[in-house]
Amino acid sequence: MRAVYRTDLHRPLDPDLAVYGAYWNRGAACNPAAIHAKARELTPHIRGVWAVSSRHRDRMPPGVPYVIEGSRPYWRAMATATYLVNNSSFPGGFTKRPGQRYLQTHHGTPLKTMGLDQRAYPELARKADFAKILAHVGQWDFSLSANPHSTEVWDRVYPGPYQRLDLGYPRNDVYFTATAEDIAKIRAELGIHADQTAILYAPTHRDYREGFVPDLDPEHLARELGPDYVVLVRAHYFYGRSAEIGGSTPTGRVRDVTAHPRVEELCLAADALITDYSSLTFDYACLDRPIVVHAPDWDTYRTTRGTYFDLLSGRPGDTPGAVTATSDELVEVFRTGEWRSPASAALRTAFRERFCPYDDGQAAERVVRRFFAVPFAPPSR
Repeated sequence: MRAVYRTDLHRPLDPDLAVYGAYWNRGAACNPAAIHAKARELTPHIRGVWAVSSRHRDRMPPGVPYVIEGSRPYWRAMATATYLVNNSSFPGGFTKRPGQRYLQTHHGTPLKTMGLDQRAYPELARKADFAKILAHVGQWDFSLSANPHSTEVWDRVYPGPYQRLDLGYPRNDVYFTATAEDIAKIRAELGIHADQTAILYAPTHRDYREGFVPDLDPEHLARELGPDYVVLVRAHYFYGRSAEIGGSTPTGRVRDVTAHPRVEELCLAADALITDYSSLTFDYACLDRPIVVHAPDWDTYRTTRGTYFDLLSGRPGDTPGAVTATSDELVEVFRTGEWRSPASAALRTAFRERFCPYDDGQAAERVVRRFFAVPFAPPSR
């Protein structure tokens, strides 16, 4: 297959072919998915095809073209596509050719240390290949950023000759364009009643422990809050497609939504977010809905992974809302109404101003026009 790929590298580039990838070929998602959708609208002559691993092919939406990672069509596409879009990397390696344009969209705002900054943490450094990271960065032509903080971090931890695109995250456009009818439909599909408060619990993964180990008991939280609340549990994708929480049923007040194909829809359905150090915190802030940071292991996480600022400090711009460290504190935050208090709202406003300045519902169009060199249409008269 590699020999055939080397032959394909001598074929002419296809000016109308784009290859998309997300989360190490886990399917159509995140910024690349939003860019692909907008590109189909603004550049219909460009054929978009997704690189997907064989074990995740069932994640592909009907009618969306894809090639299986490592297959003959995959290597042909990688060798001849003019446009490459990814939020991580294309597994297996590829030879970037002159004339190919590679857009690195990333997949979150960095709270935890990334790239070369991980060299200061022995456990992370031991698992990382920094020469490989730099070689990958050397392939980028464009690096997308959601905010000035991200731009500053990407420039330092991923040094390279790429161009910065400070244009916002396309995956967040839906938070500004979804209608009340859209949200009601999503909630109905999830079985959430109109008079229920839906809480999305979406923690990130931990480098220092194996498997999904939630830092709160969702069943206990649901019982304490009562029948007016529904708890949606979303485990990190590193842990597979199930949170494996006991007692959850589609009609219960705790729902395992880990396998749901679009986290953006879960955010739209939720009235509040409980999270810890997940980059979803920064995206959810676009909705201007309550965020509760539940972080009982903050000291351990900060020591083992490293962070760029103190999420729990309570300083405007650093902390998005109420902060809890125990299950009792978390229940109390909801019982007393602190989760949606004026003080929490003020923190959320400052956080949103710092981390969501470019997000306005038009990021995908800006990115498509810049990356695919599509001119902006003149205003109609």
